[in-house]
Amino acid sequence: MKPFIPDKLPLESINWESHVPLIGQANAALDRYDGMLQGIPNPGVFLSPLTTQEAVLSSKIEGTLVSSMEEVLEFEASPREPVEPSKKTDIQEIINYRTAMWKAMESIEERPLCLNLVKDLHGILLDSVRGRDKALGEFRRTQNYIAPPGSPIEQATYVPPSPELLPAVLDNWEKYMHFAEKDVLVHLAIVKAQFEIIHPFLDGNGRLGRMLIPLFLFDNISVRLAHDKG
Repeated sequence: MKPFIPDKLPLESINWESHVPLIGQANAALDRYDGMLQGIPNPGVFLSPLTTQEAVLSSKIEGTLVSSMEEVLEFEASPREPVEPSKKTDIQEIINYRTAMWKAMESIEERPLCLNLVKDLHGILLDSVRGRDKALGEFRRTQNYIAPPGSPIEQATYVPPSPELLPAVLDNWEKYMHFAEKDVLVHLAIVKAQFEIIHPFLDGNGRLGRMLIPLFLFDNISVRLAHDKG
């Protein structure tokens, strides 16, 4: 299997008419959620446990998590209490996810989403957890692939773009994040999908890709608010 060559963004093959009903429903749901947050005096209190829950669910998708949200909260409440090594690693991964999320939100208030921020977040996510020995905070310089553990590339189910193509496709991806697409949720879906297609890191692509979903929306809201103030 040869390395995949991604389509250049923006895509020219989107059938917008067929997506209009679903786009309307999705944006209506997002508006209801935004309206609910606007009515809460301190939305951070409400969002904090949701961020932890999101981190737990993201790690569970990887298929290696054995700790629960309750165990994470218990650990933070009593950090000196003994914890099984395997669960402590899980908990650290969840804490890393949440730390990276808050770091990103603070950064986005000063600068938009960019490749340098993505690399910074990768370094936080994999610090002291699985994948920590795979070039933290650096885009890969070797070919990676998706296959059952221990399988050769010949048995891969997917081979991302070659390292030589990464600078060009990542530059295109970064520019598209700030492209004036017709709909923000369709824009988000393409940004997320293209990131996974590129698979720019040796490890942690899934965790970071899922984090991009709320961060992209937060970035768009920040840009919109800055524009309204201007």
